[in-house]
Formats: sequence, structure tokens, C-alpha cells
Amino acid sequence: MTEREPVYVVFDSGFGGMSIVRAVRDRGIGGRLIYVADHEGFPYGKRSDSDVVARVLAVVGAVKRNFDPEVVVIACNTASTLALPALRKRWTKPFVGTVPAIKPAAAATRSGLVSVLATPGTVARDYTRDLIGKFALDADVTLAGAPQLAAYAEAIWLGQEIGRDVLAEEIRGAFVERDGRRTDVVALACTHYPLIIDELQAAAPWEVEWLDPADAVARRLAAVAPQLNGDDETPGLFVSTEPPVMSAALERRMIDLNIDPEPIKLAVLPDRRGVA
Repeated sequence: MTEREPVYVVFDSGFGGMSIVRAVRDRGIGGRLIYVADHEGFPYGKRSDSDVVARVLAVVGAVKRNFDPEVVVIACNTASTLALPALRKRWTKPFVGTVPAIKPAAAATRSGLVSVLATPGTVARDYTRDLIGKFALDADVTLAGAPQLAAYAEAIWLGQEIGRDVLAEEIRGAFVERDGRRTDVVALACTHYPLIIDELQAAAPWEVEWLDPADAVARRLAAVAPQLNGDDETPGLFVSTEPPVMSAALERRMIDLNIDPEPIKLAVLPDRRGVA
């Protein structure tokens, strides 16, 4: 009997999790990657907390039935902060979450002014504020909500052009000047944002260090799923609850990440068991 190739899933509401995939590929993690995008439910940042949890449970349930992965990476800050407890209660195989890089941001700042750039939902959650209270008491942290930035990053990833002035308005709240000091570190608390770091820097009023948690997530994946380490990298699959129209730019990006650009539709049934 041929031994089954280890399978792992990277899941996000859209293409934001591709920033995690890039870090995973850079670390040489093997196995079969299944990239799952819930484009039918995108964006999660505008949904209620209970709706996000129910949606994530339903999508992950479909993923488990179809692919039976060894591990699932929840490559979304919103889904991680809300749904991980329910996911871990329901399924025994490991989940790797993504949380704002507040601790390393506080350690990296020289000016003492740090910003967390996130969706309005992540900004409003107690979880984010608890991280600041736990890891960033010595820094002056600004929470900057960007209502449309995830959608703009998604559009740019698909090959559309978004004006620099539009991006500048989205990130304006993350740039603070106080007592002769300026924000010098911005923690990117949405996996979509690292996809457009070059565009963000071009739109920024001054240069900052942009902190991307992707490599930390990739390291955690390697730690919890050692069966993936040292295996040959197999071309990945792209699965979406509502596959987008494939553009030439998107196809190139997928191929660069060794993912088959032909999308597979994932049918999702409503989760009727509740979130408890």
C-alpha cells in the first residue's frame, strides 16, 4: 500500500492567506498544500462575531470532509481570534492560528510609537486589546482600523489598480506624530496587507517597519506537523467557495507559489450544530 502524502490546508476568507503560503514555501515545507478561500463569505471583517464562527466551522467542516488534512492553518486574524476555540473543541487534529504581531512590534520600536493596522472588527475586539495589555505596556500603541484595505489588497492581487491616494487614506490613522516622535513600526493585523507592502510603503507619509506574522505562522506549522518537514514540495490546489474569474496576473501569482491556478469549487453546507 502506498503511503498517503501528508496534506495541509491554509484557509482564509480570500487571498490574504497567500502571504502565509509565501512564507511556508520559503521555509521549504513539503506535503500537499490545499489553499482554501471563502470568497463566498468574504470579507469576514464586516460580519458579526457569531456569524464568523458559524461560517468558519461550516467551511472547515467541508474541508475536513473533502481533504482530511493533517493540520489546518487559519490564515486570518478575524477567524483566528474568534473561531479557534470552537474549531479545537470540535476536531482533534491541530489548528495553527494567526494573531497580530503586537509583541514583536513593541520590541522593535525605537520611537515608542507603534500602530496595529487591522480591519475595524479586529481593532474593536477585546482580544486585540488584551494582547496590547499583555505584551506592549512599554509602547504607545495606536489601533488603526482600515475599512476597505483588505478588499483593496484583494483587488490588487487580482491585477486591478488602486490609486496611491486611496491607499493613503486607508492607512492614514496608523501614522502618528507626537512630541517630536513618529510611528516607526506598523504591525499588519490582516493577512491581506502583507501582499501589498510595496504599495503600502509607496502610499505612506514616511518609512516604517511593516511587521508581517507570516514567518512565525510557518514556523509554527513546521513544529506542529513535523511529517511535512523534509518532504518534496507537491504542487498545491486552489479551492474556493466561489471561485473568482482568473486573471493573467492571478495565474502568474499562483504558479509562482507552485499552486495549480485552476480553481476547484468547495460546496459549503450551513453549520447546524451551533458554535458551543
